[in-house]
Amino acid sequence: MKFHLLTLLALMSGLAPLAQAGRSLVFCAETAPEGFDPALWDSASTYNVTRQIFQGLVAFKRGGTDIIPALASKWELSADGLTYTFHLRKGVRFQTTDYFKPKNTFSADDVVFTVQRWIDPAQPFNQAFKTQLLGPANSGLAQSIQRVEKVDPYTVRLVLKQRNAAFLSFLAMGFAGMQSAEYASQLLQQHRAADINRFPIGTGPYQFKSYAKDSAVRFAANPSYWGRPQQTGNLIFAIVTDPQVRIQKLKNNECQIAAAVREDDLDGLQADPAIKLVSTGAMNISYLAFNLQRPQLAKREVREALDIAIDRNALFKALFPKGGAIQAINPYPPTVWSWNPRTRNEYNPARARQLLARAGYPDGFTINLWALPVQRPTNPNGKLMAQMIQQDWARIGVKTTIQSYEWGEYLRRAAQGEHDVYMSGVTSDSGDPDDFLSTSLSCAVSKGGQRFCNAQFDELLSKARQASDKKERTVYYLKAQEIFKRERPWITMAHSRIYIPLRKEVEGFVMNPNGSFGFEDVRLR
Repeated sequence: MKFHLLTLLALMSGLAPLAQAGRSLVFCAETAPEGFDPALWDSASTYNVTRQIFQGLVAFKRGGTDIIPALASKWELSADGLTYTFHLRKGVRFQTTDYFKPKNTFSADDVVFTVQRWIDPAQPFNQAFKTQLLGPANSGLAQSIQRVEKVDPYTVRLVLKQRNAAFLSFLAMGFAGMQSAEYASQLLQQHRAADINRFPIGTGPYQFKSYAKDSAVRFAANPSYWGRPQQTGNLIFAIVTDPQVRIQKLKNNECQIAAAVREDDLDGLQADPAIKLVSTGAMNISYLAFNLQRPQLAKREVREALDIAIDRNALFKALFPKGGAIQAINPYPPTVWSWNPRTRNEYNPARARQLLARAGYPDGFTINLWALPVQRPTNPNGKLMAQMIQQDWARIGVKTTIQSYEWGEYLRRAAQGEHDVYMSGVTSDSGDPDDFLSTSLSCAVSKGGQRFCNAQFDELLSKARQASDKKERTVYYLKAQEIFKRERPWITMAHSRIYIPLRKEVEGFVMNPNGSFGFEDVRLR
């Protein structure tokens, strides 16, 4: 009885027994996943979870953006740039769990099911599980594919509607994980289609064990993994929303890796001999997004006024005291090719008041601003950022109410357009300009008109996708950035470095340029 009581008490107080068990690794994550179906979501925190379970046809090379084979061992592109033929890896097994025992190995049937689910609302599984798949939809991938064809059990063709220079990078992203057609058929027969989001089955190095809501996700090494056997037997994502608590757990060895930390915490971590820091200048941006359905925010002069009323210099001194971030001018950072050097930010409260008067608001108006409820490298303190912007806007007569919600509720309400202005961000997987622009600023993602939709801007994105020459694509993206700066659908805020703290006994961890976490081949010494 004593053993069972101690174990129960330890589980109730945290993850100590699991962290101390041999070959176990605990990651302190900043927020809970929205679910476990990669296609259903488009947030980085959810992909950090699902990418341990699922794999795509192709992948990004660890630590970079080069496309490498994954579940497809090779591929060819037709001369007209419209048809991709993928040759699938043989002998890949889907994970065996308490809720699914696969009979079939990975094959063309699984690719056809997965892709058809992205592009065909009439597919039986989509009819049973009537939920929009945000990942393929918001990237434009769903709209790009004309059809998917099974050539033979291990060969698949994807035929595009038009050329798309970024297409392979989409297939390497977190939402493009391949699902099991056999598992989906089982769920349909049992009238449990929604369980694809609760009980995932993939081909990756780790398989799902359990989820305690807002507490921990537990994985086990996949014993039938087609790659190298994992030396980490148990992988645990501990959900720890408070950044100071995450750091304390890391110092106490209750977790061995933690989510990105703030600049203010670097000195204390660097002084700890048990901790090491890895960092990268990430492909990211934080911004304030306008709800263009609001009458005042539909006016370009108002959006510009709110932008140029913000004192970015003062804000950066408070949020990034060590200089680990730069002010964002364009919708992606200067490390991404085709960044426009001719655009500028401006701080001019007097002109902001003139713009408001010209738009019909000489006495200002009231507005709500949603403060980011989670810590991000590009926005380490959403509440403080909101308070400083509130003061700046008050100087031009705009009265601001600050609101916030739990992360999942924040995303849900923003998607429904309940906000006036909300804090958000983009982190690119591929480093391609299209990954910043199409996924957030194209007409395809402007549901209900609350997001930006500009026909000229969209045409430039389409032309850039269809061009294969980088110089030609650059010309289109430079023009698109000029439209962006003129129309101001976002107030661009910051591009930042990402700092990941981990204990020195962790081996094999590779920092990805987008700050995502992959735990394949990561182990404790």
